[in-house]
Amino acid sequence: MNFDWNDIPLLLKLAESGNMAQTARDLGLVTSTVSRRVAAAEQALGIKLFIRGHTGYQPTEGGKVFLSHADTIADRVKTMLLESREETQDISGAVNITAIDVLLSYWLVGHVPGLLAKHPHLELNFIGDFRELSFTRREADLAIRLNRPTADAALRMRKIGTLGFAVYGAGKFSGASRKEWPTLPWLAFPDEMSRLAEMQWLARMAPTQTIRLTSISMIARACEAGVGVALLPCVVGDRLNLVRLQQDPVSQRELWLLSHKDAGQVARFRAVSQWLSERAEQDSDLLAGISH
Repeated sequence: MNFDWNDIPLLLKLAESGNMAQTARDLGLVTSTVSRRVAAAEQALGIKLFIRGHTGYQPTEGGKVFLSHADTIADRVKTMLLESREETQDISGAVNITAIDVLLSYWLVGHVPGLLAKHPHLELNFIGDFRELSFTRREADLAIRLNRPTADAALRMRKIGTLGFAVYGAGKFSGASRKEWPTLPWLAFPDEMSRLAEMQWLARMAPTQTIRLTSISMIARACEAGVGVALLPCVVGDRLNLVRLQQDPVSQRELWLLSHKDAGQVARFRAVSQWLSERAEQDSDLLAGISH
């Protein structure tokens, strides 16, 4: 077998994106090179790894088996390299942290100066994203997720707090009773995000008018402008020029800190993970929305 093991990251990236041009851009290659290396890998392995459909490149059944093992190999190689480097014992270097954007911007970034004063050689990368980014491919080193994730032997996870949500609006909505809520204009995510707990809560109320926006930041800004009312994280709504239509949070989500199972062996990941846990504990009332 003349399979080139250096092609594993390329094949994993194509499986993730389903798009050959995107894979080429992500890896700094040209599309023809990606196509040629995929063809060479398939010839060396003697199997078809991908089929091209209307949604892009999808792994075949044989490809899924190969890619599952390839992902494990890539994971172990990265861990081996981390453990063998001096940097594993130094609290320095890059740490990628992902969470929903407003949790980073309205809560976490304000605490960063204290962390950097203690560990000035850290390089923090904050990624505001709903997507489940890959720990294996170092898209994220630490993630704060809403609600308990599915059990995964490759992940280390623990609950670090609760995120409270309340109904907010501009001053002109402050007198509205809960019975009147369905008659108010509501700001919400698009229908394709209906799986979110906040969208399901709103659907049960069945408002007569809904204005849809694609991010919490946009919803919050429209709420400030008086366009409508919205269910917002209290850590966001309480910092804006908004009023709660009901003092108590109407919904809560658990906050879970996730990392790769081997992250604890790397000093910088361990230090930042501890910092995140401590900040969440110290700000527990703020995050839960009970300090209003």
